Amino acid sequence: MPPRTARRRRNTRVIIDCMNPLLATLQPYPFERLRQLFSTVTPNPALRPISLGIGEPKHPTPQFIKDAICSSLGGLAGYPATAGDPALRASFTGWLQRRYGLALDAATQVLPVNGSREALFAFTQTVIDPTRGKPVVICPNPFYQIYEGAALLAGAQPWYAPSDPARNFAIDWDSVPADVWARTQMIFVCSPGNPTGAVMPLAEWKKLFDLSDRYGFVIASDECYSEIYFRDEPPLGGLEAAHKLGREDLRNLVAFTSLSKRSNVPGMRSGFVAGDAALIKQFLLYRTYHGSAMSPPVQAASIAAWNDEQHVVDNRAMYRAKFAQVTPLLAEVVDVVLPDAGFYLWADVGRSDTAFAAGLLAQYNVTVLPGSYLAREAAGINPGAGRIRMALVAETAECVEAATRIVNFVKQNP
Repeated sequence: MPPRTARRRRNTRVIIDCMNPLLATLQPYPFERLRQLFSTVTPNPALRPISLGIGEPKHPTPQFIKDAICSSLGGLAGYPATAGDPALRASFTGWLQRRYGLALDAATQVLPVNGSREALFAFTQTVIDPTRGKPVVICPNPFYQIYEGAALLAGAQPWYAPSDPARNFAIDWDSVPADVWARTQMIFVCSPGNPTGAVMPLAEWKKLFDLSDRYGFVIASDECYSEIYFRDEPPLGGLEAAHKLGREDLRNLVAFTSLSKRSNVPGMRSGFVAGDAALIKQFLLYRTYHGSAMSPPVQAASIAAWNDEQHVVDNRAMYRAKFAQVTPLLAEVVDVVLPDAGFYLWADVGRSDTAFAAGLLAQYNVTVLPGSYLAREAAGINPGAGRIRMALVAETAECVEAATRIVNFVKQNP
């Protein structure tokens, strides 16, 4: 081997050895697993591709939000504050007041974030103390994979609490052993849920608050789907639940929300966290070093978006019309019902979810996500197995066409 090549290999090994060993604990993201599954599949070339695989909103971004960004480009000349402009924080608390009837302190109980995904990860690093015993982070199962990755890289052990299809996919918190609760430093809650669309009722929130009081863990409530719902009553939020139960200090509770789904701006990466002032203070400290301030044009556009509700009403109406057409079609051939909220259908296909996804792509050029990729096997069961997640994010006609192809696929492959 030439000396230079040998040195390169030695240098590469030194770099690898110096890396954070916790990176090796991360599992491939669902979409990487999907890419591998499809690597040997040839989609039907006679049909145009339709993807229901990724939860990326496709409805048009409102023009007034674009205008707000363009008119604020002068702000690029200065560094933004990590805590955000006071007007931005006031737009958060104003929305919380209108949506949930809450009166939060804009100076101490809210903080801008660059989308909920970044915030969920960073908040976990703020909360978890890896030097205290063997910390546990409890995740719903199935779940959004950032929960698991955030826990692992914080030095915690994820523990997967299964959802129960017989109870509208409610999480079986009673399945968590007492010794696990005793080591739990944080739990993730997702309501409305991804992928199930289930909304947590007040009684379930009370159970979690009681457990938090007993064991001292933090509740991170992911609520990015809260504004897409199909019934007259909007989904109950975690902060709202705390208020209803008299927990005015919001102790050990932080809620995460985002404009991505609400306002069709996933590329803007804008949201906020709200809750326990003591936790928000520590999170701000972490973010000051993390270098994650929101740019002034995005702040201006965010203020415009949070202060307007009509575009959200219009957006919700489009989803309602779409789900009203697609759900009955699919219910003819698979076990699926209208969810409480969100833009996913979580269907039991009665067979291997990976084989279903591969066969559907090959015969009808439609992409869906196998449910087993969104869950982990626990107690010998993967609660996503045999299910698929369909993101109804495209225009209605495209989603209806995809549903029609799925119906034909199932009928031809009973």
